[in-house]
Amino acid sequence: MEIELISRETIKPSSPTPSHLKIYPLSFIDNILMRNYVPLLYFYKPNKDSDQNVKISQLRKSLSQLLSKYYPFAGRLKDKITVECNDQGVPFLVTNVKNKLSEVLQNPIEKLLNPLFPDELQWKEMDWSETLIAIQINCFACGGMAISVCMSHKIGDGSTLFNFMNDWSIINENLPKEKEGEKGLLELPFHFLDGGASMFPQRDLPIFQELVLKRENNVVCKRFVFQPSMIKSLKKMATSSSVHSPTRVQVVTAWIYKCTVSITGLNFKTSLFSMAVDFRKRMVPPLSEKCVGNIFWFSSMFADKKEMELKDLVCKIKEGLSECCDVYPKIFGGKKNDNLLKISECLKQVTESYSENGNLISFSSWCRFPMYEADFGWGKPIWVTTSACYVRNGIILMDTRDGDGIEAVVNMEENDMTKFEHEVKLLQYASLNPTNV
Repeated sequence: MEIELISRETIKPSSPTPSHLKIYPLSFIDNILMRNYVPLLYFYKPNKDSDQNVKISQLRKSLSQLLSKYYPFAGRLKDKITVECNDQGVPFLVTNVKNKLSEVLQNPIEKLLNPLFPDELQWKEMDWSETLIAIQINCFACGGMAISVCMSHKIGDGSTLFNFMNDWSIINENLPKEKEGEKGLLELPFHFLDGGASMFPQRDLPIFQELVLKRENNVVCKRFVFQPSMIKSLKKMATSSSVHSPTRVQVVTAWIYKCTVSITGLNFKTSLFSMAVDFRKRMVPPLSEKCVGNIFWFSSMFADKKEMELKDLVCKIKEGLSECCDVYPKIFGGKKNDNLLKISECLKQVTESYSENGNLISFSSWCRFPMYEADFGWGKPIWVTTSACYVRNGIILMDTRDGDGIEAVVNMEENDMTKFEHEVKLLQYASLNPTNV
């Protein structure tokens, strides 16, 4: 793929951050999270009604407006638990891609996707002094566009990143067109909501070592897509007296987990299953879905049998989720100091178990997040994806564009992936890297 960097600049907030907001304390969950950049890539079909240069100009202005609300994102880490909101800004790169958008969508392989991200930051560990977020606008020869963003996990989770992109699109779509000699003023349709330590304050908790995203050279990544009809078949197979109506995510997670354990030669008693669980709706009282930061925890388990059927795995996964949602929101949401010991135990347990367990199989589901809502004024994206993270047995689940299927981005050791991508049972229900045209 032929791609040329046209410009690189730093976009700063349109309004300076007030002095009383210059220091943004991170939460006790933020503080143990890795600094790796979470990548997202949005593809937009050609729009003949507007010029790409006009679009880029608008994107600069609207991003500047957005950063005045997401003001920590334009800052830098001051220390391990604090962001200094110094308005240094974020990198904004623009490229020309001499290929057509359809060439990438027809063959969505890493070799074609990776150059579309800024500075190869996808899943890279952020240095302490580096930018917290970076953006690249890719303009295809056909008039199509791909917008990529990389955000440090230290300041937010998947929900935070999708909200950031959706809010950017709202501002961009509603940005007044400037008349000659005067600047348009914009009334933002939303307000920056609470996040960081306002949700989960550090208080007198010990500062534990960060989780580490172990990127390994012998790990490869493949994308598997479960169509709605195949998910329906899996649901039928997974239905039992214990689980009458298994969800899409439950059955796809259980099926991938089962196939992974099988082809890697592990067993369910020794493989640590983990899934990230968003707590915004599960806190008491519920938090706004616009809350910024890492507002999730891990549902982890060892199964009690070496071998398990799909319906038993779904039941076990559901039990773990219910327990996670019943226990941790109460612990984390407590305002009294008597919860500090319990919180400290939770933080210690996670940091130790994730760094020491070599048989970890981890899932992160972005399903039901508003992935396909970012309309910058030229239509909603035709495909939203992420990139390989090269973490052994790390799986990310995302909605397909219709909202009914699931795309699974699977990272495995090369030898295991060779078996996995030829696993007959898996391929009965999933397609390997289908086109997105």
